[in-house]
Amino acid sequence: MNAADTAWIIVATALVLFMTLPGLALFYGGLVRARNVLSVFMQCFSIAALMSVLWLAFGYSIAFGEGNAFWGGLNKAFLAGITAETNRDNLPEVLFFAFQMTFAIITPALIVGAYVERISYGFIMTFSGLWMLICYAPVAHWIWGGGLLAGAEWSLFEAGVNDFAGGIVVHQTAGLAALILAAVLGPRQDKSKPPHNPGMVMIGAAMLWVGWFGFNGGSQLAADGTAAMAITVTHLSAAAASLTWALWERIRFGKSSLVGMVTGTIAGLASITPASGSIGPVEALIIGGIAGIMCQELCGAIKHGLNIDDTLDVFAVHGVGGMFGIVMLALLGHADWTAQLGGLAVVGAWTALTTTVLIYAVKLAFPIRVDQEAEHTGLDLASHGERAYDITS
Repeated sequence: MNAADTAWIIVATALVLFMTLPGLALFYGGLVRARNVLSVFMQCFSIAALMSVLWLAFGYSIAFGEGNAFWGGLNKAFLAGITAETNRDNLPEVLFFAFQMTFAIITPALIVGAYVERISYGFIMTFSGLWMLICYAPVAHWIWGGGLLAGAEWSLFEAGVNDFAGGIVVHQTAGLAALILAAVLGPRQDKSKPPHNPGMVMIGAAMLWVGWFGFNGGSQLAADGTAAMAITVTHLSAAAASLTWALWERIRFGKSSLVGMVTGTIAGLASITPASGSIGPVEALIIGGIAGIMCQELCGAIKHGLNIDDTLDVFAVHGVGGMFGIVMLALLGHADWTAQLGGLAVVGAWTALTTTVLIYAVKLAFPIRVDQEAEHTGLDLASHGERAYDITS
C-alpha cells in the first residue's frame, strides 16, 4: 500500500459523497417548487443509504469481482475475504470499495432530476436499487472491472473503451435511464413554475464543482501528476462551459441567468469526466466551451422537440455531456473510434433494455406515479408528511 495514494483516495471518497449529499440534493431541491423540495432531499438521501447497503451486498462484487466478461460474480459479496490488510493495486481494497461505492450512489441519484414532483416513493426506491445492481454494476465491470469493453482478452474491442471517470459508466447510463423513465412517467400537471430557490441551486452546483475534483482526480487511484492534471482540466472545462452557457443564453434571450450559468457548469463537468485522465488544458477549454452551448440547445430539444418532461434536464446535461466527452476523446486522438462508439452503442442498448424492463416490472408492485391530489398538494406533505417552509408556492 502507498500511504500518499491512500490518503488522497480517502479524501476523494469524501468529496464524491459530498457531491450527492448535500451537493446534488441542494442543486435539484432548489430547482423544484417549494412544496416538493423535501421530497427531493428524501429521494437523494434514501438512495445514498440504499445504494451503500446494496453495494456491500452484491454491487461491488458484480462490478469488480473475478468473474467473466459479463459480470464479476458474487465471490466478493459482503466483502467476503477482504480485510483492512487486503491490497488492490496500491490501495487497501476496502478503500477502493468505498470510493467506488460513492459512484454507485451518485449514478442513480442523478436520475432523480427526471422524475421530481410526481413519482411515488416506493417505486423509486425499488427501481433505483434494482437498476444499480442490474444496469450500473455490470457496466462498471465491463469498462472498469476488466470485462466486455475493457480491452482485456475477452473484450469486444482490442483497444478498450477509454472512460476515465464515467462518461459512459455514470453519465450515459443515468441520462438514458432518466429519459426513458420521464417518457413513461409522463409530464407534470403544471410545468410553468420556475425554480423556487435559485440561490440553493447555485450552492448545490458549487458543491458539485468542488466534489468533482474527487470524482475525476480520484479516478487515477493515485496521488500523482495525472490526478493533478485531471483536477486542473476538470476545473477549466467547468469554467468554460459556465461562460459559454451564459453567453449563449444572453444571445438568445437577452439575459444570462444564474440557474443557467450553473447548469452550464454541470454540463462542463459531465463532458470532461471521461476525458480528464487523457487531455490537457486547452483541450479542456474546447470540450467545456462546446458543451455549454450544445447541452443548452439539447435541453430545449428534449422538452419541446420530443415533448418529454425530463424535468431537470438529466439527459441533456449529463447524458449528452458524458457521451460528448467519450466522442471527443476519439476526435482529439486519445482513444480508438471503434471502441468509443462501440462502447456507447453497447451500453446504450443495455441501459435502454434494462431500464425499460425494470420500469414495467416494478410498476406491477408499486404505482409509478402519485395521484393528482398528491401532485397538487406537493410530495413533501403527501408522501412524507412534512413541509420545508411555512408557505408553499
